Parts: sequence; C-alpha cells; structure tokens
Amino acid sequence: MAVGRQEREIAIQILYQLEDPNGALPTLPDAGIEAFFQNFEHEQAARDEATALVRGVCHRSGELDTLIEKHSTRWRINRMAKVDRNVLRLAAYELVVRAEVPVRVVLNEAVELGKRFGSENSSAFINGVLDPVAKEVRPS
Repeated sequence: MAVGRQEREIAIQILYQLEDPNGALPTLPDAGIEAFFQNFEHEQAARDEATALVRGVCHRSGELDTLIEKHSTRWRINRMAKVDRNVLRLAAYELVVRAEVPVRVVLNEAVELGKRFGSENSSAFINGVLDPVAKEVRPS
C-alpha cells in the first residue's frame, strides 16, 4: 500500500506524542499508538500505514538519529525542535527502508510536513539536512 500525506501526518503526530522529555522514542510504541487512535478517528488503511511508519521509526531510531546528526552541521538530535527531528526521522526512515518511494517525494513530503507542523524555518532546515542524507543513502 502506498504511503500518502495523511499517513505521514498521522505518523508525525504519533511520534511527537511518543517522545520522552529527552527526545528519545520508545522501542515498543504500540501502547502510545493505540492511545492516539482512541482519541482520533482515521480510516483503517491510514491507521495501518501510519502504524507501520511509527513502528519502523521507533525500531530504528538510534540508527536514524546517527544518520541525521552526521548531516546536520552543528546540531545534535536532542537540540533540534521536536517537530523537525521527527520529520527528519520519518523521512530518513523512508529513504533507508522504503526504496520504492522516490527521493523527491520523500524530500517534498518532509518539507511540507515541516511547513504544516513546524516553525517558519523548519522547511529550510529539514531540506538542508535531508538532501545530504538522501545522497548518502541513495547515491544514484
């Protein structure tokens, strides 16, 4: 099933909710995912895709954070804005794991998520970090 903007938006909202005060994500996010869906109704297909994204990001968060920090000049992951770091995690996850999603789509969707949920500077920051991430992960 294809991931669309709605599924990514849901995933960002859940990731935001799941983070602990230090910016870490849980390795077992299912209770938090279920709590989210108890309060917000979404079609089952969107729930399933968003859940898969969140589980994947949480499972690989250490690897994703390392990759993001490598390409975010002078920014450690825990010093980034909460929305920005979770958009970056989600996009990095898609770049690493979901090769069927074109790089331009991942980058464009991440920038749009930054515009929607982040600050006025989020989209530029996200784009600036993701471009070198994409070049490393998918060099072609």
